[in-house]
Amino acid sequence: QVQLEESGGGSVQAGGSLRLSCAASAYTYSSQYMGWFRHAPGKEREGVATIASDGRICYADSVTGRFTISQDKSKSTLFLQMDGLKPEDTAMYYCAACRGRRCASGESTRDWKYITDWGQGTQVTVST
Repeated sequence: QVQLEESGGGSVQAGGSLRLSCAASAYTYSSQYMGWFRHAPGKEREGVATIASDGRICYADSVTGRFTISQDKSKSTLFLQMDGLKPEDTAMYYCAACRGRRCASGESTRDWKYITDWGQGTQVTVST
């Protein structure tokens, strides 16, 4: 059973920090890559950060230098440390994974169309 469960969302003022966590089943954690995606009303779904099984990390330009993706393999947990939050970071954040032969590589891992497994999402709201 594939399972991804996010936590850590909430409301924060601009300039603040939040840390998202994603608990993954062992099956999902053995995926080719995992990552964080976000979706704000009226905007396209965006790949925020991904981390591949070989350790390669990709970030969206909009979060580079502010967000950090990491993982604790012993606990099958994925993290997203978000610092310097801005109002435009307000969105529902989803933990996601890609399993199988049709997964992407490199920067294309941030394309949501390749994702095979999604969490339920956690809301992040940044106020001015």
